[in-house]
Amino acid sequence: MSPIFEGIGVAMATPFRNNEVDYNAFRSHIEYLIDNNAQSLIINGTTGESPTLSAEEIKELLRVGVETAAGRVPVIAGTGTNSTQQSIDLSVFAEETGADGVMLITPYYNKSNQRGLIAHFTAIADSINIPVVLYNVPSRTSMSIDPETVLELSRHKNIVALKDAAGDLNYTINVLNLVDSEFSLYSGNDDNLTDFTALGGKGLISVVGNVIPGEMQEVYEGMKNGESSARQRFSSLMPVISSVQIDVNPIPVKALTAELGFGEYELRLPLLPLEEDARQSIVEAFNEFRKGVRV
Repeated sequence: MSPIFEGIGVAMATPFRNNEVDYNAFRSHIEYLIDNNAQSLIINGTTGESPTLSAEEIKELLRVGVETAAGRVPVIAGTGTNSTQQSIDLSVFAEETGADGVMLITPYYNKSNQRGLIAHFTAIADSINIPVVLYNVPSRTSMSIDPETVLELSRHKNIVALKDAAGDLNYTINVLNLVDSEFSLYSGNDDNLTDFTALGGKGLISVVGNVIPGEMQEVYEGMKNGESSARQRFSSLMPVISSVQIDVNPIPVKALTAELGFGEYELRLPLLPLEEDARQSIVEAFNEFRKGVRV
């Protein structure tokens, strides 16, 4: 089975204006991402502040995303929750709306054991006929999908990939050594793109891709093509990558999406914008980077 996408997928931020979703800015952002070589769009994930979106906002963002992308790149819906039935309902809605796949985070707060994970993910995957990307991010959920559990789940016809945000390349290696070569691993950490790709990763579900998708895609393609300059190009992106990691995601990256005109610099509680001096610092660094790109 071919990967649902290869290269840089963007975990999209949700733009707000006066605490309402700014759907016009969302559409404009999608056009920017596609024009700048993003390979897929991930809607209603962590970066999209999905915990603070209403059910109707989640559905409308997906409807608008599918409509605006219009088949030009895959749209992957974040439909995972800590309720199996709620995740099934959202995943069925995503399929009916035209999403190309769903991404399922591990249950949080109520958590689970590995047997429960298998049952949870299997029940959701059984309910739909589009690809499923598992999402392992133990720093946010306080649990991890064991490599052996990934192997078991990879045998399901609809479970085709893992977003690996463990930040531990030993975990990545262990999973890659177990799963079939057709099962795709995507990094969930911008700062390990080159190393992850060198190990056999199929790409990255990126936060910084909200603002520099094309530059990140160039690095991925360079690594896949064995270009010696790819790591050097990646090093030149590290100031921007590091800048969006100075606080909890998506607090910093939304300062940059706002700078590009995709919504105001707004977040929903419990998230707050950066202090003004920190915001100005990363915006100035980003603008200096952009000047260098244009030269």
